[in-house]
Amino acid sequence: MSLIRKGSIAVVLGLACGPAHATVVPAQQTQDTISRVATAAPTSRKAEPVRLRVDLSERTLYVMRGDETVREYPVAIGQPAHPTPEGTFHIRRLVWNPAWVPPDAGWARGKTPKAPGHPNNPMVKVKIFFQEPDYYIHGTHAVDSLGQAESHGCVRMRNSDVVDVARIVMESGGSPRPPSWFQRVLNRVRSTEEVRLSDPVVVEVRE
Repeated sequence: MSLIRKGSIAVVLGLACGPAHATVVPAQQTQDTISRVATAAPTSRKAEPVRLRVDLSERTLYVMRGDETVREYPVAIGQPAHPTPEGTFHIRRLVWNPAWVPPDAGWARGKTPKAPGHPNNPMVKVKIFFQEPDYYIHGTHAVDSLGQAESHGCVRMRNSDVVDVARIVMESGGSPRPPSWFQRVLNRVRSTEEVRLSDPVVVEVRE
């Protein structure tokens, strides 16, 4: 299988994650890109499950099947003051069209909650939990943070990329959905849906 390189992305880990100074992608452009990904046919499920590997030094997220890299995406990681946690974790659930609630942290003082679908919601389309309850992978409007250490402990991805990763995780985790399901969820931006995996997916976060 050939290695597939994806364009710049960012993933976010954590309830602590929130907006930073950034270049914002126009909403329609983001939605068009996400819709194309959502309607793509799912990959055929292999006997060997996938796992995710986040390389903090390379600021890259890899989708692995055994020793083979089947996808790779650039990511943003935590600032030195808010480092992304290292270790081996397990994804057990995902939330599509999540709300955002400011954490009890100094950097979030004065910020207000953002409903699902709100243009300033830093969670955007989907968040993938890997260390509950505070750390997860999600998309971002802050495209200029990709490849940088700019989050509050999070791994950020480009929105179309995190939709792609979420689809792969759901499939490998025993909770696949047809393309029509993704199209419906992505179009109903104010409707939150949670997906629980029957087979947790491993995430390795290393320097």
